[in-house]
Amino acid sequence: MQRSIARRALVLAAAALPALCLAQTDGEPKFPPLMKIVVPFSAGASNDAIARVIAPLLAAQLGTTVIVENRPGATGMIGADFVAKSPPDGSVLLLTSSSFLTAAATQSRQPYDALTSFTPVSMIGNGPMVLAVGASTPFKSATDLVSAAKAKPGVITFGTAGAGSIAHLATEMFSDAAKIKMMHIPYKGAANALLDMAGGQIDLMISNYSSIAPQIHAGKVQPLAITSAHLNPVFPDLPPLANVAPGFTAENWVAVFVPAATPAPMVTRLNQVLNQIAATPEVKAILEPDGALPEAMTTSQLAARVKDDLQMWKKIAVDKKIFIE
Repeated sequence: MQRSIARRALVLAAAALPALCLAQTDGEPKFPPLMKIVVPFSAGASNDAIARVIAPLLAAQLGTTVIVENRPGATGMIGADFVAKSPPDGSVLLLTSSSFLTAAATQSRQPYDALTSFTPVSMIGNGPMVLAVGASTPFKSATDLVSAAKAKPGVITFGTAGAGSIAHLATEMFSDAAKIKMMHIPYKGAANALLDMAGGQIDLMISNYSSIAPQIHAGKVQPLAITSAHLNPVFPDLPPLANVAPGFTAENWVAVFVPAATPAPMVTRLNQVLNQIAATPEVKAILEPDGALPEAMTTSQLAARVKDDLQMWKKIAVDKKIFIE
């Protein structure tokens, strides 16, 4: 599925080029002739697909060549560290997701500071995750799930891609908000957790929709709710978990960062261009399967969002003693 997403991204990007080939005007900051978007995850993953749609559109707007470079490993830290230590001249961008902050909240040692080593540039997309259960469970709604968890604390099991992952922290937050207790079963990757949920070995998991969609279509997994605070037009039949867990919200975003000390005119120009690109039909087509929507923000608004999210994830990590060596 990830390969098909990547192929679709390339087709969409090529189709969009003519519409966005705008000449650079006098007085705008001049960018290096070669720029790279670093994706700290493997080729073919969703963030990679988004970057490969954005790259040619960004190149057309800035009059440069823009390539995508994958630097996976260490929960995204390898790629992020490369960008943090790159020259602050607009030549290197980081395209990453909320896991950038969950790693910062749970990793005991990082080679950079998530807040001070980078300048936030643009929010590309923001959307919910989905809470789903195995089709063999008796749960037909989030209310059923919460009632069962209250009746038998610690019996219902939830799987994640591993301790400290965004799904782990989000599920712990949900449990606290709903005043329930469930048992965490960490896996080496979300795909393994999904297979066990479909097979009835665990009860539930929180995930992005596109990852669990094949098992939903196969009738082995049932989505119950979304993690955003409000209804999402892509999932009109899935209520927010906040209905049964007051105050709960946990969204997954994709955003672009540059090294700290990148000149402000460059950051402002990138913000303007990337906000425009994020709203194109080509990028929306990549975001939409997960219910994500473009969310135009100024750089200061994004910086505030990043700071608030990091505090939120740190709080749950401290409260639940979730720390990764």
